[in-house]
Amino acid sequence: MVAAPPARTAALAAARARDSQDKRHRALAAVQALEAAGKPVTFPAVARAARVSSWLVYAHGVREHVEAARHRQATTSAVVADTPRPAGRPLAAPPGLRADLALAREEIKRLRAERDTLLRRVRLQLGAEIDGPQRAELIGRVADLEAVNRQLVAERDARAVEVDIARRRVRDLEDELSASRESLRRMIRSQSQGL
Repeated sequence: MVAAPPARTAALAAARARDSQDKRHRALAAVQALEAAGKPVTFPAVARAARVSSWLVYAHGVREHVEAARHRQATTSAVVADTPRPAGRPLAAPPGLRADLALAREEIKRLRAERDTLLRRVRLQLGAEIDGPQRAELIGRVADLEAVNRQLVAERDARAVEVDIARRRVRDLEDELSASRESLRRMIRSQSQGL
């Protein structure tokens, strides 16, 4: 493999760094927007709002902001929870916890489906490796069969030419034989008439 020129490598690295920085800024802006809107700040909610991968919101530099916003919301919820409520009414779970639970359940379903898909693919791949010949062997066999096929086609064409030549030779010999017979008859006639 040919190594990329240093200038191109540097340009690619700079582009990746800019892209990473842009995603981090979007994640931090999403944290602020969710908190300002009074919506629960959760890791999956931030990832969706910022349109970034979920691993990024857990990365150093973003995770701290998400946790701080969650702590502020929890503190606010605790203050609200300390206010008197009507008798007989149960204390509801904070909205952030309900949202986290719902998002966690969705994520678990998605991960289980992905796991099942990957398991099926691995089983199929392992079965193919165990049951079937290796790809390189198949390619070699196909190349050998093509070479044999080319050789047989060449031999067939050579035999066809030989058959054509033999047929022409047979026709020529038959013509010569007919001419010889005719000549022999004439000689026999002329000799019998001379007697």
